[in-house]
Amino acid sequence: MIRFRDRMARGHTRTGTLDSRHTFSFGGYRDPGQMGFRALRVINEDRLIPSAGFATHAHQNMEIVTYVLAGQLRHRDNLGNGSIIRAGEMQRLSAGTGVSHSEFNASAGEPVHLLQLWIIPGRMGVAPSYAQAALGDDYAGRLKLAAGPEGSAAPITLQQDALIYLARLTAGAATSHPLAAGRGAWLQIARGIAALNDIEMREGDGAAIEDEAEIAVEATTDAEVLLFDLT
Repeated sequence: MIRFRDRMARGHTRTGTLDSRHTFSFGGYRDPGQMGFRALRVINEDRLIPSAGFATHAHQNMEIVTYVLAGQLRHRDNLGNGSIIRAGEMQRLSAGTGVSHSEFNASAGEPVHLLQLWIIPGRMGVAPSYAQAALGDDYAGRLKLAAGPEGSAAPITLQQDALIYLARLTAGAATSHPLAAGRGAWLQIARGIAALNDIEMREGDGAAIEDEAEIAVEATTDAEVLLFDLT
């Protein structure tokens, strides 16, 4: 079963510095029918103008994953981390017992385009932690694991039995992923156009997938996709 989430139906927040599209309820956007999918709670597609960002704010008990599609994002937190997340890099902040952080466009001249992803942790009250990884050329042409639980060999670990796969596909390229019984998946098109089991999807579209033995993705144009494999 595949439930399609149209990009044009997403919530929308627009200010003078931020343009954000919300796949699930977030901030001032509330839809009881769109409260997340399994442990996946937030998918926000954010665009920030040069030097703009999110001032210091606090979180608890959430796995906050940021994937930068274009530009660069500056991160600071009260754990002592200060870094720049560049296009093609992924960051994970485990908020755990509590963390304060800020994110700003690191460029004074170019916008930054990113996906902000929240996953509900499997254990509450853990010590907060930080991880960041560059997802390089080995993500071209196939779905490859980018984030997962301890022991999964993913470059970024999560406090949840959740697997995040990334694929960068050229037009006409195809990839697939088996879905174990009882697990569900969410496919998010980060850029381009791709077909999910022959259903055309465009940048910003998403889909919940359950009771399917295999997920097949074929790129119509050059495309980048994220696949969440969830309990």
